[in-house]
This record gives sequence, structure tokens and C-alpha cells, in this order.
Amino acid sequence: MRGAALALEPSIAAVAGGPRWFSPNPSKAWGEKFFLAYTPFWIATMGVLMATGAGKRWGDLGLNVAMVVIWAPLVAVPALVHDEHALGRPWWRAYWCKFNVWIGIYACVGSYFGSEYFFDVLGMVYNYPQLAWRLDSALLGSGAQTVPFIMYPSAHFYFVTYHTLGVIVLRRIRTSDLGASAWWFWPIAVLAVAYGFAWAETFAMTDGAIAEQFTYRNLPRMLRWGSLFYATYFVVSFPMIYRLDERARDDWPLRRVAVEALAAGMLLLFLLDALTRFVGRLY
Repeated sequence: MRGAALALEPSIAAVAGGPRWFSPNPSKAWGEKFFLAYTPFWIATMGVLMATGAGKRWGDLGLNVAMVVIWAPLVAVPALVHDEHALGRPWWRAYWCKFNVWIGIYACVGSYFGSEYFFDVLGMVYNYPQLAWRLDSALLGSGAQTVPFIMYPSAHFYFVTYHTLGVIVLRRIRTSDLGASAWWFWPIAVLAVAYGFAWAETFAMTDGAIAEQFTYRNLPRMLRWGSLFYATYFVVSFPMIYRLDERARDDWPLRRVAVEALAAGMLLLFLLDALTRFVGRLY
């Protein structure tokens, strides 16, 4: 039990200086603050799209361009305004870039493969009949539902916010007196934070404002199991991405970032499949 719990711990043996919200790594701290500042932008623009009914009326080109426009500041803004040469880092070694690469890979795995579990186990429905541009697994799942391409950039900026907040909350817990001294507290914190984020989105997505584009065939089943299914994403990803450039002098190469994101995607599929064996399929 002790070995399993330690395997989930971040790659820091002890934390000095007391509880903290932001990373001691200046590159990572800047990236976290930027991603927090970006969050109201995507929330507001997505709110406008929903309020105006664009999701029901616009076709592939219009909605995909809109998603890319919302996503683009994640890369364009730090590339234009933030210079880390004083830290000895070109742009591709800055945390904001590596974080986007990690999230991009993981969000794609979750959208391409993971969506099939939500379709066939929870009865999730994407109701965009006007959209023909779609991309999901050719073999996994029943094929009763498919994933519109707009879900890939939107999953990316949703996950940027969730993982930034998740890492910040976990760091505050990890650097507290209890988190730093009790080995067993870290896995409990990861499970609690992962489930909290999953429950919050599951609850929000049942709101009537988006019911025409996003709904569930079996709402009681989704309410019973939806948060648990979604929490598997974060149980895997939060502790893994927490480690990315976490210590003051950490500077992961991009190849390690990509390999770890792909490994997280594989772990996610194992967990989703194991949970499906327990819950059962709808189709």
C-alpha cells in the first residue's frame, strides 16, 4: 500500500518555505498565472456562442473557426509577450509551451477514444446534426454517436483551466503541514480534487442552456456514474502533470512531455475500460 501511494507522489521529497499556491519554478509560475488570466476569456466567449444560438445555427467552418479563435491565445499571447531567455529557455522550453503540448495530447486521446465510453456507457449525446466534420475511433464503441471536430480545441482549453486549477489546489495541499508529512494524504487529495472537478462539470453540463446540443439518453445513469467516469481522467492526469517542471530548476525536454502525456492517455483507457466492466454498457 505504501509503495502504491508513493508512486502517485510528485517528484519532490520535501517542500520548504511553507504552503504555496504557485510553483517555485518561475517559468511554471508565470504559465499558471497566464492560464488563470485566460480562463475568463474562453468562458465568456463560449457563453456568447451558447446565448446567441451559434451552436445550433453555424456549420462546420463557422464553429471550427470560432473554436480555433478561442484556443489561439493559449499559444499566441505567451509567444508574443513572454520572453524567457533570461532563464535560459527558448519558447519551446517554456512551461506554457510544454503544458499546451501535454494537454493537447491528453485531450485528443480523451476525445478520440474516451468519448466512446461516455457514448456507450453513460448515453452522452452530441446533438450537432449540421456538422459533418467528425473524428473518433473507427473500432472502439458502437458507432451510434460520433465526435464533432469542434470538441478537440474546446477540450483543450477546458482542460487547460481544469489542470491549472487542479495543480494549484494540489500544490497548496501538498505543501501544507499535513500534505508534506503524511504519505497517505497525497492519494486521498488527488482522488478528492479529481472527483470535485468531475462533479462540478457533470453538474454544469446538465444545465438546460445547452440541452439541445449536449444531453444524455439516460440522465439518472449519468448522474449516478458520470462524475466517477469523468474523475478517471483527472485521477490520472492531475498527479502526472503536477510533476511537469515543478521543482525550481526543472526543465523537461519536449520528448519527455509527449511520452508522459501518451502514458497518461494509456492509463486513462485502462481505467475507463475497467470501470465499464463494473458499470456495464448501454448498447
